[in-house]
Amino acid sequence: MHTVIFWFRKDLRLHDQRALDAALKLAPDRLLPVYVRPPADAVSPWVFPRSGPHRQAWQQSGVDALARQLAALGCPLIECVGDAPLRLMQIARAVGARTIVCEAHAAPEEVAEEARLRASLLEIGGELHTVWQTTLFDPAQLPWPATRLPSTFTAFRHGIEGAGVQPDAPRPEPKTLPPWPGQAHELPPEILAPRAFHPSDRDPRSSLPLGCAADSGADGAEAGGEAAAKAHLARYLARGLPHSYKATRDALTGVDFSSKCSPWFATGALSPRLFMAELRRFEAKSGTSEGSYWLWFEMLWRDYFRFLHCQYGQRLYRASGLASSSPPTHDAEAFARWCTGQTGNALVDAGMRELAATGFLSNRMRQIVASYLIHDLGGDWRAGAAWFESRLIDFDVYSNQGNWLYIAGRGTDPRGGRRFNPARQAEIHDADGSYRRQWGTLT
Repeated sequence: MHTVIFWFRKDLRLHDQRALDAALKLAPDRLLPVYVRPPADAVSPWVFPRSGPHRQAWQQSGVDALARQLAALGCPLIECVGDAPLRLMQIARAVGARTIVCEAHAAPEEVAEEARLRASLLEIGGELHTVWQTTLFDPAQLPWPATRLPSTFTAFRHGIEGAGVQPDAPRPEPKTLPPWPGQAHELPPEILAPRAFHPSDRDPRSSLPLGCAADSGADGAEAGGEAAAKAHLARYLARGLPHSYKATRDALTGVDFSSKCSPWFATGALSPRLFMAELRRFEAKSGTSEGSYWLWFEMLWRDYFRFLHCQYGQRLYRASGLASSSPPTHDAEAFARWCTGQTGNALVDAGMRELAATGFLSNRMRQIVASYLIHDLGGDWRAGAAWFESRLIDFDVYSNQGNWLYIAGRGTDPRGGRRFNPARQAEIHDADGSYRRQWGTLT
């Protein structure tokens, strides 16, 4: 019987799973779902962990939730730690599989993983099948090739809206799954490496942005999973909060100022197409508004940053980004003060302390602290992007890279970088000083 390995990457869900659907068509008899977690001690080029404790806890809670779902369908999840192509090939050889299916990505590290895995499979006469499912729109739906986007986001948005393009409906969860191949029950212990991080080490609910913990609808071990994501979205819509989104989205803290769906988008526990389908259903019942439109607007930004990777790839990770300007300077001592919230600027330090304590920052604070590192401290934008990768529970490589390039003036925005005056930002967004007092930077 033919065995297919399905590699879960940043798609820790069963709903709207185009890649899994493709695997099931190829594997009517035997399926082996696998998740490979990077080593917990992986270090960034800036010599700090690539994934901090909050992010690890959140990720593992999503994996645990997925594992329970798969076990209930009689097809348990194989969990490994290490280099993904290496582990997947070890498993393929052990169970006699020649086909691996996974979602496709366009970020350089993910593309390199796919290339290595594809080459290794070719050596044993096997194949890697990848399926694009990370965006609202399939690349074929775009009014232009994904590798030839309009030069700015505004032109991208106008093109999408002018063409009347809408995302496909999300696909339902599979009701059944094929069983494991028999050899999977005897995988060598070196493949099933012990966990480097246990979810019990930190309750992932403590890393949820304010307003999500009570909504998660799951115990602490599975707060990052698909059921919790759906429950959170349902509560957000039931309270009519999309209508106030645009007016409140720049708040620094609070329960209702944003959707707070990003932690589940980051792990793939929530599909962007399901989010939009539910938002459209809400609008059909409760009416459209500037706020509900702005949620669509933000989802278009999310797609734009992903498709930019299809067009530019590794160029987005150069020191100069897409610009022709000289590489950035970097003040290592100032960067260290920024990371620990000890710059001496009360608003910036409050933001960095919130990030350290919770693994989350509002969108407005992300822009403020990024601007301060680049434009006030003379720091390298790539170091800031790496710190966000380490600390944010909702880290997304596409949006993170795109937004840091935007603030640094090294992306596609024709107006150059964005410099935020922290004093002015405090006057507008923290006039009473409550946010700064909350994080101990204002007495």
